[in-house]
Amino acid sequence: MQTTFYKYEGTGNDFVFIDNRQNNFPKTDTKLIEKLCDRRFGIGADGLILLEDDLETDFRMVYYNSDGNQSSMCGNGGRCIVAFAKSLNLISNETTFIATDGLHHASIFENHIISLGMKDVNEVKIENDFVFLNTGSPHHVMLVDDLDHYDVKTNGAKIRYSDLYGKAGSNVNFVKQISENHFRLRTYERGVEDETFSCGTGATATAIAMNALGRTNSNHIYLDVEGGKLEVFFEKNGNEYTNVFLKGPATFVFEGEIEW
Repeated sequence: MQTTFYKYEGTGNDFVFIDNRQNNFPKTDTKLIEKLCDRRFGIGADGLILLEDDLETDFRMVYYNSDGNQSSMCGNGGRCIVAFAKSLNLISNETTFIATDGLHHASIFENHIISLGMKDVNEVKIENDFVFLNTGSPHHVMLVDDLDHYDVKTNGAKIRYSDLYGKAGSNVNFVKQISENHFRLRTYERGVEDETFSCGTGATATAIAMNALGRTNSNHIYLDVEGGKLEVFFEKNGNEYTNVFLKGPATFVFEGEIEW
């Protein structure tokens, strides 16, 4: 079968997109999805995302990690699918769509900048040397001193597969503070099983974690990731974080045809 695919990236976190409104894509074929994401034998991406029809919103987002398995929410992928939907003339500059973690609102600005509403965070678990929270995907967040030379893949894998998180595992974020509301992070992503250039839910988790730790009192956080710059802003009500938004670029790369 021959299918048109589209490649998008959000701060270096890249995705294969397929318009699946006709429900032609074999969604249970994990080997196919893994092959399409393979950087040597396929198109190459951190994940694959299907855009599908939804009766109550503009569209549905179905996200797969590069290992071929359907996964939890992806923040950069969420911003990129908004750009993709715009290119298909499904939306204008405002949209509401459904993903695995629920309803999302998004706005499109100039220069490919997209602001994506994320889920509320009702619980932030603070431990001695890390913070754990779920921003649509589970995230372990910890401060490190020498982020430039830190072995993200080795140390991230140890935590991801540790007894802390069991079989499901967790994404792992290593963070350095730059200024009062400016942080740098590097992320190990489960499902990719490696460091990625960016992780949207990880950036969101890091911003909230740094606020919860008292590292910043700001509700507008700037984050440097390996692939660029993101912003996270939110409202804090007691221990609850609401009206959480992830803002940054979502860029079309290329499109093509592929057979399987």
